[in-house]
Amino acid sequence: MLTVRILAADMPGFMQAHAFRCARTTLDSLEKFSSKHMAFNLKKEFDKGYGPAWHCIVGSSFGSFVTHSTGCFLYFSMDKLYILLFKTKVRSNAPH
Repeated sequence: MLTVRILAADMPGFMQAHAFRCARTTLDSLEKFSSKHMAFNLKKEFDKGYGPAWHCIVGSSFGSFVTHSTGCFLYFSMDKLYILLFKTKVRSNAPH
């Protein structure tokens, strides 16, 4: 059984649970693990469910410094795998 640990969070519990389920489902569905595939699935799922623009970093060793939308940040681990999921505001390029 995978151990999930929340390392840092600014996200409602229901969204955290959604992220854990999505990560677990992706992990279980892969014959060979791919951090890129997991990041893609989490980003796609959260863009669809909570609007753009979500970003996801998956790996065992990385540094980060990000700006995120309020209530839209989660950094957690599943055993030795670390997942950073966060949303940024989408700006319109339309002239004012």
